[in-house]
Amino acid sequence: MENRKQLSASQQQALINILHVRFEKHIDRHQNIEWSEVRVKLEDDPEKLSILQEMETTGGEPDVVGYDKTTNEFIFYDCSEESPKGRRSLCYDREGQMSRKEQQPQNNAIDMAATMGVEILTEQQYRELQQLGKFDLKTSSWLQTPDDVRKLGGSIFGDRRYDRVFIYHNGAQSYYAARAFRSSLKV
Repeated sequence: MENRKQLSASQQQALINILHVRFEKHIDRHQNIEWSEVRVKLEDDPEKLSILQEMETTGGEPDVVGYDKTTNEFIFYDCSEESPKGRRSLCYDREGQMSRKEQQPQNNAIDMAATMGVEILTEQQYRELQQLGKFDLKTSSWLQTPDDVRKLGGSIFGDRRYDRVFIYHNGAQSYYAARAFRSSLKV
């Protein structure tokens, strides 16, 4: 992770409060997880709090979706109903972005995720997220693309339509006003 601006004590507390309210509102996303344990992890890691703040600022509405016993970390995903507004209109990666001769977007999903300090959801993680609610009913989200697909110029994204989760393909150079990326972070 790169060095990023640390949040002040009051900013940290404000973010923890937002996360707590969301945690309580969507308790079905994290059954058998106690907020008090999550809070301790958050308070002990100001770097991860800064990353969660970036997820929040860009419209991701991060929430706890699981616990990794092997690493003793809580798993956060972007749980905004639609793809995060502050991450839309991006090509999949830099190669796709640079291949556009006209109307090149300002950034791409892979570089933006790296700068934020997060991982883009995999297809499996996206399907897990969709088990927790109905997401991307009007938008779509770039997903980590398998190397063999990317080598052929493609990339994948997902959405929910007709009460089903669909995974599609596009050229990595494409971008749309209704497509962003969803991310994950372990704390």
